[in-house]
Amino acid sequence: MKKTMLALLLLGSTLTLAAQEETKYFLPRTALRFTLLIEKSSYTPGEYCQFAERFFKKSSQGTEPSVSYRILSAEITPYGVPDTTKSFKAKTDYKRNIRLINLDDSGILTSVNTEPHRFLAPDKRFRPAMKEAPLNPHDFMSQEILSAGSKAKMAELTAQEIYDIRESKNQLARGQADFMPNDGQQLKLMLQQLDTQEAALLQVFDGTTVRDTSEVNLVYIPEREITKQILFRFSTHFGLTEANDLSGAPYYFSIEDLHITPKIQVAAEKGKKEKDKNMEGFYVNLPGKIRVKVFKDNNMLAEQELFVAQFGQTEMLDEALFSKKLVTSVVLDPVTGNLESIKTSEAE
Repeated sequence: MKKTMLALLLLGSTLTLAAQEETKYFLPRTALRFTLLIEKSSYTPGEYCQFAERFFKKSSQGTEPSVSYRILSAEITPYGVPDTTKSFKAKTDYKRNIRLINLDDSGILTSVNTEPHRFLAPDKRFRPAMKEAPLNPHDFMSQEILSAGSKAKMAELTAQEIYDIRESKNQLARGQADFMPNDGQQLKLMLQQLDTQEAALLQVFDGTTVRDTSEVNLVYIPEREITKQILFRFSTHFGLTEANDLSGAPYYFSIEDLHITPKIQVAAEKGKKEKDKNMEGFYVNLPGKIRVKVFKDNNMLAEQELFVAQFGQTEMLDEALFSKKLVTSVVLDPVTGNLESIKTSEAE
């Protein structure tokens, strides 16, 4: 957080500004971040996939490698960027009781005469889950399987090994195995080992599917209502594509102005709005509320109502709030520029 501290001269019990200072600041424009989680599935056929129907009465996923994509989730998040059309200055002199002005790193006004609100929001950055090391089916094959003279014979022996493992699990579960474990923990461990062996050997028939999830962020700054506009295109074969790439199906977004604006908590000085931005003072946004939707046909991917600065108006706080007789602290929302809180007390 960047701070501008105004020099103060303490004379008795009265705080007097040592010199004039002028601070330039921005109010925010609200941008929208569309966050997509996309899963990529990569299928590799098993060595003996052509024998899956023969030994297990089921069809394999295919004899050729394949890749597919799907959208897991979509989220809409607002954030603030400096609005260059709302650049103001706060000039301080002996007539004003202004001790501290806080700006964020981009120059957006966040608070006056107090620290900004610091909400410790959870870190939502996407982090891929750790993957377990893949199983190698050959590590679980017997010498008899590995030395078989043909692929068909290896498949037959592997299938028999899988059925033997399943029978062993059934006997353990019924308490009928020749070598029963001494306690429940040992039984659990033995069953886990058998499950691992079965899963590894089944790979040669079923193949393997590796799933990777990635995060994609799209940014849009709304300025007007939109009924239906392409946000992106998506293909189950290629994943996210450009808006003009016809290989992907279009996903749209809409923006509806709900014509709702929060009321300011203190009276604004009449006649001093955005058009008077060359005047010194503190301005705030009264953001407007919108409804944003992301959809494909009748499938609603995301929907959210939120306040954005561009659909509202700008007001100037009454200069009397910062007279020598008062100490006024103000906190603004860095996303919308709305007045979050204001406290006034008599100066000592």
